Amino acid sequence: MIEFLGPPPAGSPRPFSEATRAGGLVFVSGHSAPHDPAKGVHRGATPAEEVRNALAKVSAILESAGSSLDRVVQMTMLITDPADYAALNAEYVRHFPNGLPARHTARFGVPTEARVAFACIALAGEPAHA
Repeated sequence: MIEFLGPPPAGSPRPFSEATRAGGLVFVSGHSAPHDPAKGVHRGATPAEEVRNALAKVSAILESAGSSLDRVVQMTMLITDPADYAALNAEYVRHFPNGLPARHTARFGVPTEARVAFACIALAGEPAHA
């Protein structure tokens, strides 16, 4: 069985769920730091702030699925500028004090001003609503 978490609202330009649960795993779609200037929400002024804010979003999605960053087994880091790589990594490693998950890094190919976004696969726990 596949459980779809955070499906897009009707007419959304983003035709994907925030995450899915299946086979004891949680699959989180790619997410950058939240950005809504009209509401005073900004991605972050530095690469490190964007990493913190993007991983906070991914963490919240994982928690709603009954998982956490500590249960991530595979992370994808999407970047727009290779010049930010070292700064992004310096902050990224701080979020995995118990061990770094397998990871690959690729350049963004979607229209965004974000410096970084993350997608991941994590071990599932019990659903938060169960």
